[in-house]
Amino acid sequence: MTAVESEAPPRTARATRLTHRVFLVRELGIVVALGLLIGITAVTNSRFLSQQSVKDLLLGATILAILATGQAIVVITRNVDLSVGSVLGLSAFLTGTLFLNHPGIPIPVVLVAGAALGAVCGAVNGALIAAARVPALVVTLGTLYVFRGIDYQWATGKQINAADIPVPFLHMGTSTLLGVPLLTLFALAVVLAAGFYLRSYRSGRELYAIGSDPAAARLSGIAVGRRVFFAFVVCGMLAGLAGVLYVARFGTLDANAGLGQELNVVAAVVVGGVAIFGGSGSVYGAALGAMLLSTIGAALPVLGVTPFWQRAAVGALILAAIGLDRALSVRVTKSLQRGVNQ
Repeated sequence: MTAVESEAPPRTARATRLTHRVFLVRELGIVVALGLLIGITAVTNSRFLSQQSVKDLLLGATILAILATGQAIVVITRNVDLSVGSVLGLSAFLTGTLFLNHPGIPIPVVLVAGAALGAVCGAVNGALIAAARVPALVVTLGTLYVFRGIDYQWATGKQINAADIPVPFLHMGTSTLLGVPLLTLFALAVVLAAGFYLRSYRSGRELYAIGSDPAAARLSGIAVGRRVFFAFVVCGMLAGLAGVLYVARFGTLDANAGLGQELNVVAAVVVGGVAIFGGSGSVYGAALGAMLLSTIGAALPVLGVTPFWQRAAVGALILAAIGLDRALSVRVTKSLQRGVNQ
């Protein structure tokens, strides 16, 4: 073995370590921005960090974080699911209908039913995209309206009130454990489980390979269609689960539940450092992005910022995240090239 050959693995390892450090900067940046925003707002209004305010902040980010986790898995494969808001609404109305028509139904059964309905919707998206190879943007834009239309037809103008929902289920949306809302702990468990899967299982790591280069992944023997189908099923399942928790959080709902939520979800994923072109990012970053967007929505009114500038701030964050992702990608590529060529 020559000296050059013996030095190549350490240099490649150094380049790989640099890659991980560079991409970690994105998530650390979100934490810093979140801390600065909370600190500035707390100085302006000390009640912003009261126990109730912190609880509201966490609850406000809970459902968005679950949706962003599923969306991140899809975006990592270089796809997008625009139907998550409609799936949430469909699952939420199913939840309310089950409680209304079947008093005494066990809560775990409702959770499973909502997640299963979401998984079916995700399977419809995944089958059209993976089997027919139709662009995800086109398919999910269509199913966004289809699922919402089914929701409107099912609801037929009806509204389900908190009085129709069992009290123990509503307590899920208000109860805390050691000061942390139960729904937030639920979302944390979902994020940790998804992150562990993506990092520790081969099928999870293959999603990154698909997002980096679908053609190369297919040539290397990865079942691209099957993996993409799975990603959409998981995204739909988590959207369905979020619909069930939506009912626990708000109690009252109609066919407009989750309307427009898909744009916030995509924004949270992009701001959270998941590359819109696939192949990089994490569900942890997506969850942090959800927390940041929810905090912006709560903090800017306290700071006296008008709704127009609130939306502009979110748009600026998205553009900054895309620009940062591009800059980091170029830096990583150059570092890897130096590691290989040296």
